[in-house]
Amino acid sequence: MKKTLKEIAGIIDGEIVGDENIVVTGICGIKEAKEGDLTFVANSRYLPLMVQTRASAIITSRDVKTAPKAIIRTENPSLAFAKMVSLLAPNEIRRPKGIHPTAILGDKVKIGKNVAIEPYVVLEDNVEIKDNTILYAGAYVGHHARIGKDCVIYPYVIIRERVVIGDRVVIHGGTVIGSDGFGFSTVQGVHHRIPQIGTVIIEDDVEIGANVTIDRARFDKTLIKKGTKIDNLVQIAHNVVIGENSIVVAQSGISGSTNIGKNVTLAGQSGVIGHITIGDNVVVAAQAGVTKSIPSNTCVSGYPAKPHTLAKRINAFIQNLPELFKKVKQLEEDIEKLKSPAEKINKD
Repeated sequence: MKKTLKEIAGIIDGEIVGDENIVVTGICGIKEAKEGDLTFVANSRYLPLMVQTRASAIITSRDVKTAPKAIIRTENPSLAFAKMVSLLAPNEIRRPKGIHPTAILGDKVKIGKNVAIEPYVVLEDNVEIKDNTILYAGAYVGHHARIGKDCVIYPYVIIRERVVIGDRVVIHGGTVIGSDGFGFSTVQGVHHRIPQIGTVIIEDDVEIGANVTIDRARFDKTLIKKGTKIDNLVQIAHNVVIGENSIVVAQSGISGSTNIGKNVTLAGQSGVIGHITIGDNVVVAAQAGVTKSIPSNTCVSGYPAKPHTLAKRINAFIQNLPELFKKVKQLEEDIEKLKSPAEKINKD
């Protein structure tokens, strides 16, 4: 699809600096872009790449006044670029339609309008699927589970019994929602399973990456609130609550009965111990280990996690330990040289 910069600016509510008649025929990242492509710069550290890129035009923030290429200045370059991707990028994938004859539907299954069910999907008894939802090949939905409108369930997703999925939820391949929580009671060295009779509720506009596991509650529910985005390979244990619009990045693990506020970011490979509270707007840095509750509006890092400024100071001291050791060793030698002969004899 071809569009002029003037047309693009109208779509993304942008301001053109340069030739508004430039024709854009494709869209790409700033390093890979070629002539005819539209690209973007959202982070100031990448501004020098505007000189090197072969793109014909660049979407930028309104802070950028001039550039070596034609630019479209916007409030949010990332969001504006995302909007243009859906218009300019080639998309040869068609939405599946109808119910494939190999799909297995149990008794009293309710299916809304325009639902697509691909080959070898299994819907157990009393499942409800609402309008415009897609279930790709090999997905499994357990007894009494409910899936809302406009959802996309990718191949080999497992949604266990009684799980509730809201509207506009996207779940990527290999994810398991509602697996049993990890609960055992040890008696005389033998581990006895504790029944996990709760459920999982995923609210509206949540996106869950590939190979994520979200365990059902022992009682009540594990709850992922609306707008939260979960990356690949994340483990969320039983009875966890994650607040609205939070972000959980790849390989993070959250132990049972932890309560996480809204707008929280758990960066990659972070770990959270169970039965604690993380307040609103908290940022947990990559590989941090959270061992106690964190108040709202805090950034923590390190293990055990502590305020980020303190963690940076401690890390700086640790990096200086080899040099400090040399200085202490030298001071010990200098002190030894200053001692009188009598002191040295007494020491011996």
